[in-house]
Amino acid sequence: MQLEELVRLIESSADGLAEMMVSKVRESPRMAAYHRFGDEELAERARLVYANLGKWLEAESEGMVEEEYFRLGERRCQERIPLSQVIWALLLIRRTLWQFIELQGWDTASDLQRTLDLEILVVRFFDRAILHTVCGYESVGGSPVAHRYAEETAFWPGG
Repeated sequence: MQLEELVRLIESSADGLAEMMVSKVRESPRMAAYHRFGDEELAERARLVYANLGKWLEAESEGMVEEEYFRLGERRCQERIPLSQVIWALLLIRRTLWQFIELQGWDTASDLQRTLDLEILVVRFFDRAILHTVCGYESVGGSPVAHRYAEETAFWPGG
């Protein structure tokens, strides 16, 4: 399976992935603040990540990622969700994605380069999502706020 095919499969499986994510949230004592939300509300955030994965993985998506996840951080702070649980939710979304990929029979050992390419793209997206979520959270929470720069250098050297 080619990388693009796998991304399309993930996007088309967004509902099932979101259901898996909701189960993980319900089972996790680290996610206690999220337990007060309904399943549909919990699933919607994960569904948006999975359904738009191709868009989020594009290098040109930085502005969209910043805006979307900055607002997410603001909302979660206003909802009084501890920042550690907000970050854990993003990490669970990523972990669920990798579990889904393994279930699809992607042989990570036989195609190391494709696996590495996908890993780099996914990690870069979640790094950016976490950074902008924290910045949005801090903007509401009264903590020292990192400056938002008009021109940002690449998050990682070379990309």
